Amino acid sequence: MIRTVIFDLGQVIVPFDLQRGYEALRPHCPYPAEEIPRRISSTDLVRRFECGEVSPESFVEQLSDLLGLRVDYDHFCELWSSIFLPDPLLPESLLAGLHRRYRLLLLSNTNAIHWAMIREKYPLLCHFDDYVLSYEVGALKPSARIYEEAIARAGCAPGECFFTDDIPRYVEGAREAGMQAVVFESAEQLERELRARGVRW
Repeated sequence: MIRTVIFDLGQVIVPFDLQRGYEALRPHCPYPAEEIPRRISSTDLVRRFECGEVSPESFVEQLSDLLGLRVDYDHFCELWSSIFLPDPLLPESLLAGLHRRYRLLLLSNTNAIHWAMIREKYPLLCHFDDYVLSYEVGALKPSARIYEEAIARAGCAPGECFFTDDIPRYVEGAREAGMQAVVFESAEQLERELRARGVRW
């Protein structure tokens, strides 16, 4: 029996387009949009930020140096968060209905800047009981540590947790931790997977 339903955030609840972010940064730095992701991926700065090893202020300073950006902190946060699209991928009615019957958790690789904006812009996240965030836990999916934290906060056995994520290796990590887990494809597919496990909303 499922007692806790656990969702990934990006590309499951909130859609994003990284290219939007590169295009938003481009007017403020000397590099073309296609060069920006190459420069960012040449370091492990984003990984360390999403693990909570780098403060938001230090991240902005280091990334601004890397890209030659000339914007203040608040403007940077606005540009950095421009990747997110306005319309959620799941209906709020699904989350609200699940929350009435089950414990609802969010399990996400994210960072302090994105999370602050997401909490403000997507009110449907109010239906979650708790948020297991990589930058707070100090570990990224598919590390066993972050799944262990999610199970602890679920307050039930691993096999009583259902998890969905759009990235197969993150789903596999959840299965290795003992959860029931499926790759997210669409709202309709997710609803079928939930119903097949006796989950109602």
